[in-house]
Amino acid sequence: MIVGSISENLNIEKRVAITPDIIKKYISIGLQVNLSKNYASHIGITDEQYENEGATISERENVIANSNAILQMNILNNENLDKLKEKQNLIGVLNPYVNKDKLSELASKNVNCFSLDLLPRITRAQSMDILSSQANLAGYKAVVDSFAYFQKAIPMMMTAAGTISAAKVLIVGAGVAGLQAIATAKRMGAIVFATDVRLASKEQVESLGGKFLIVEGAENLETEGGYAKETSEDFKKKQEELLKETLKKIDIVICTALIPGKKAPIIIKKEMIDVMSSGSIIYDLAASQGGNSELTKADQIIDRNGVQIMGEKNILNKLPVSASNLYSKNMFNFVNNLYDKEKKTFKINLEDEIIKKTMIK
Repeated sequence: MIVGSISENLNIEKRVAITPDIIKKYISIGLQVNLSKNYASHIGITDEQYENEGATISERENVIANSNAILQMNILNNENLDKLKEKQNLIGVLNPYVNKDKLSELASKNVNCFSLDLLPRITRAQSMDILSSQANLAGYKAVVDSFAYFQKAIPMMMTAAGTISAAKVLIVGAGVAGLQAIATAKRMGAIVFATDVRLASKEQVESLGGKFLIVEGAENLETEGGYAKETSEDFKKKQEELLKETLKKIDIVICTALIPGKKAPIIIKKEMIDVMSSGSIIYDLAASQGGNSELTKADQIIDRNGVQIMGEKNILNKLPVSASNLYSKNMFNFVNNLYDKEKKTFKINLEDEIIKKTMIK
């Protein structure tokens, strides 16, 4: 049985699904690995490095034709999707809410599609959890990038010439990316505030040294899967009042709030941006789903009276090596769970919650 992967569209995605260090793990469970030419040369990994670990390099058409499972970061383009055959397996971050029609067509052709962004939040799936591994890096990089762009020092500095006050940072959304952003900003000397609709986040934020902003009369708006729910109009109004007052003293805002499969909630309104000081920054990680700021535009910097609003569509393209290393391990753990080593085949066991939840029907 063969697992294969072809290079992504480098204009939008620089991460890869298989790194050299993971090849021997695939071989150890009885799988061959087939990759397209120059698969990861854009991130400094040569074909020779893959071949030295036991992978086979060939033309992308051969990879698609001969692989029992095709492992990708994103869904294949239409031309390559048309080449998939019955009983092949396509595994990746397939974004089923956006690619619903494409995936339905593949299902009708009996191509098995598994989307890793649908993994259940259970203990057994933690080693496969691509949302956590990638969001951790995104939260870290958002802080580093926004601090590099900010034109003042971050930590408090006491000198003979006077004292420089520490920068004040607000993290919107205290999920995996938000918590990593809090930890990184604190390590660099900022004073950190955070807000989230999930009250369970308060303890996590405070354990990292952040100050949690609580909306008066808030209830815990968390799904069984651990994600944030959409909020009521009353909650939104109270949250806006609290944030507007807080933003008057904030230097940098990092937005991370997302609802799976839906447009990102608009949390930072125009009139709230207008109370911020000139030179402040809003760094929006939710830009790919519309953004948490009303003025966010993906991959653009918008100037609003001196406040810079930075919309980042795919921040992990700035950390493709680290992100690929983690993603490839998540991917192997998923494939290892899907592959029946005794029968040497991919087994679709719908009694397995991981397979049941990630398979597109």
